[in-house]
Amino acid sequence: MTQALKTDLYQLTMMQAYFAGNHNPYATFDYFVRNIPFGSYLVVAGLPSVLSYIEELRFDPDDLEYLAEQNLFTRSFLKYLENFNFTGDISGMPEGELAFPKEPILRVRAPIMEAQLIESFVLNKINFSSLIATKASRVVYAAGAKLVAEFGLRRAQGEAQLEATRACFIGGCSATSNVYAGNHLGIPVTGTMAHSYVTSFENETDAFRIYSETFPDNTILLIDTYDSLEGARKAVEIAKEMESRDQRLKAVRIDSGNLLELSKKVRNIFDKAGCSYVKIFASSDLNEWKIEELLKNGASIDAFGVGTEMITSSPSPALGGVYKLVEIEDADGNLIPKMKLSNDQEKATLPGRKTVWRLYDSNGLLKEDVIALDDEKIDYSGKYRKIHVSFVEKGQVVCQIPPLTEIRDQAQKNLSFLPEKYRAFDAAPTYPVKLSTGLEKLTQNLSRSLHSPELKKTEPK
Repeated sequence: MTQALKTDLYQLTMMQAYFAGNHNPYATFDYFVRNIPFGSYLVVAGLPSVLSYIEELRFDPDDLEYLAEQNLFTRSFLKYLENFNFTGDISGMPEGELAFPKEPILRVRAPIMEAQLIESFVLNKINFSSLIATKASRVVYAAGAKLVAEFGLRRAQGEAQLEATRACFIGGCSATSNVYAGNHLGIPVTGTMAHSYVTSFENETDAFRIYSETFPDNTILLIDTYDSLEGARKAVEIAKEMESRDQRLKAVRIDSGNLLELSKKVRNIFDKAGCSYVKIFASSDLNEWKIEELLKNGASIDAFGVGTEMITSSPSPALGGVYKLVEIEDADGNLIPKMKLSNDQEKATLPGRKTVWRLYDSNGLLKEDVIALDDEKIDYSGKYRKIHVSFVEKGQVVCQIPPLTEIRDQAQKNLSFLPEKYRAFDAAPTYPVKLSTGLEKLTQNLSRSLHSPELKKTEPK
C-alpha cells in the first residue's frame, strides 16, 4: 500500500474535474499559519516525511481498485493516475527555522492537479511536527540550563509518537523514554523505574538495592511510591552502599506531590548525608508554566521528565496551518497572482510567488521579517538573510536532510537570536512581519480589482 491515498477525497474529485476540463496549469500554493496557538513563533519541523512522500508518490493497483469501487472516478482519470508522479518544485524554510504568521513556510509550484493532491499530506505532517517542536521549545526554555527528557510515548496519539518524539528533540529535549525512537532516530534514551517495580518487592529498600546492583553506572531511584522523604532516606542508604563499592547513585525521581517543597527537603536530606552529587529528577504532568514557577521559587530540581502536556501540545492540540493558491499560469504563459478575500481580514491571503527575508539588529538579534515577491530586492542596509531554500526541483529532491542533532542545534541557535520578549509564555508581543513595497502594492491593487466589477477584467499580472 502506497501513501497516495493519504489525502482528502475532495483533492481527488477536484483533480478529476481539472482532468475532465483539460485544466492543469502550473500553479503556486503557499503553506502558512494565520495564527500561532501559543506565543509568537513557530519552530518548523516535519520536512523529511514530506520529501519521502514526494519521492515515492505513486498509485498502485490496490489504490486504483479502491478508487474505482467508489463509483466517483472515470476510467480515463484512473488511467491517468496509473502513471502519476510529482513533477513540480518545492521550496521553503528548513527544519529548525523560526516562522511567524502569514509567512510562506513552504511554497509548492506544480501542475495544479499535482499541487492539489499533496495538500492534505503536507498539512498533516508540517502542522503536527511544527506544533510539537514549538511546544517542546517552550518547555525547554522554561527549564533553562536544566535537562528536559521527553516521556510522552504512552500519551501520544498512536503512531504519531515517532514524529512527536523527533519534533520534541528538535525543540530542544535532550533524551526520550521512547526506545523505538531512540533506535530509529538516534535520540539518546533515558528512563528510571515505575511504581509497579517498587511495589512488587516486599520493601522499598530491596527494590532500590537490586536496581542499584543491576545498573551500578546508571542508578536512578523512584522515591515517591509511598513517602518521598522516607524514600529519599532509603535512597541515602543505597548511595552509601554504592560508595563502598566505588560507585555513585546518579539521581532520584519524584513523580507526585508538591514538587517545590519535596525537592527542597529531598535535597537537604542528601546534602546532610554528604551525597550532594545525587541529582533530583522531577516529573508529574509538567508543562512550561509549572516548570517556570518551580524554578522561580527555588525548586531543587536538576532535570525534568515531561510527557503528556508536551507530546499532546496541551492546551493547544492543533496548528491551523493552511495551503492556499497564490499564483496561476494562464494559457499564454502569463503568471496571474491570486488571493482569497474574506469579511474576516485574518482569512485574506497574500498573492504572488513570495519569499521571506529576515532582518537582524546590531546585536545580531531578530529585528523583523519582510515578506517580499520572489524577484523583488529589499532595501535594507543592515544584516539580513533570505530564508527560503530549494527542496524539490522538477519532482526530484535536491536537498540533504542534515543529521537530527544538527537540526536540533540549528533550532536552538535560531531561538537564541529571538529577543526574550517574544518567548514569553503569556501575552508575548507579536513579532513584526512586514510586507515589501511590491507585495503591498500588488495586494492592494488585486484586492481593489476583485472588489470592483469594472476592474476585474484587468487583473494585475
